[in-house]
Amino acid sequence: MHWLWVFIVGLVVGLIAKMFMPGKDPGGFIITAILGIAGSLLSTFVGEKLHLWGESGLVHFLGSIGGAAILLAIYHFATRSSSS
Repeated sequence: MHWLWVFIVGLVVGLIAKMFMPGKDPGGFIITAILGIAGSLLSTFVGEKLHLWGESGLVHFLGSIGGAAILLAIYHFATRSSSS
């Protein structure tokens, strides 16, 4: 059940991360949602393994936003480099 919540929160986190990352997103909503889910999963896995936070809480949510924003920035960098 925990990972289901991570998946659901990842959708929300992707949208929040998109607000912090201005610019046109070539993939639109779907790519943003996928990156949000991936960022949330990655942040959850790494944060829990390093004992930075528990299974829930505000710090966990903020870490998920950070993970999604990092993945979104990498995605923007990769799509800009390949299109030029």
